Amino acid sequence: MNGIENILNKFPPELQKDILSLPREIRKQIEEIRIKVGYPIFITASGKEYQLVSNPIENMMIDHIFHSILNHSAYAYQEELSKGYITIQGGHRVGVCGSTVIENGKVKGIKDISSLNIRRSREFIGISDKLIPYIIDENNRLLHTIIISPPMCGKTTLLRDIIRNLSKRGLRVGVCDERSEIAGCFQGVPSFDLGPRTDVLDACPKDEGMVMLIRAMSPDVIATDEIGKKSDIYGIETALYAGVSLLTTIHGKDYDDALKSGIGKLVADNIFKRYIVLSNNPSIGTVSKIYAENNRRIG
Repeated sequence: MNGIENILNKFPPELQKDILSLPREIRKQIEEIRIKVGYPIFITASGKEYQLVSNPIENMMIDHIFHSILNHSAYAYQEELSKGYITIQGGHRVGVCGSTVIENGKVKGIKDISSLNIRRSREFIGISDKLIPYIIDENNRLLHTIIISPPMCGKTTLLRDIIRNLSKRGLRVGVCDERSEIAGCFQGVPSFDLGPRTDVLDACPKDEGMVMLIRAMSPDVIATDEIGKKSDIYGIETALYAGVSLLTTIHGKDYDDALKSGIGKLVADNIFKRYIVLSNNPSIGTVSKIYAENNRRIG
């Protein structure tokens, strides 16, 4: 079932039974499972929401699920929890809400859990094949590329497959996976196929991680997810000075949104040569447009 067993194993038997009672086609397409105290479970599949027939979730039940997700070791996940999520085996990401624990003015953890959002991570081998001719030059070098996408439109899934494709074409790819979503590392081991020449720096801030990869792994390509903060510019500029190609994503709907982001000056200066725009129409992961620099459409 495309790795969903890694999620179901964290649930009590009665909830597993409820989810497995869903029609097979819905189970195959599950994208999110939302669990909130006082309410039934809601599942999103293929962009549609479904309510389980289970009773409203009680505090004891959500605590059971939460500690099962943590493998009954909250301390081991303290750093991840301070960011509001953890990554479990299979690369699935679990968002957590409750009462934050503050220490020296910073979030150090979350207690009294009130809701969980389990985002299923999936791998679709080959979805980037048709894009490769647009982003590779005649010397087999990657043109600096950004994937622009609203939330839940498949940008990380596409990014992952582009990385795999580049790696199999002979390019050394360094992945700075700040939120453990690209490679889906679990105990240091990637959950997905990123190709034979890909090195992953997991759970490291992008501005530091990009520089570390350049110094340590001599990559041809640096790949990251959800760039856009001004602090990311240092890492980007270091890659540019080192002659390393950039592959990344950004939240937005079009080229203009990238222009308004924290890296807008780099966009205006035509540092990036390709912009791949995603949408969910007619389906998640649809490539709606491809632009070159200066907002020039090429696909």
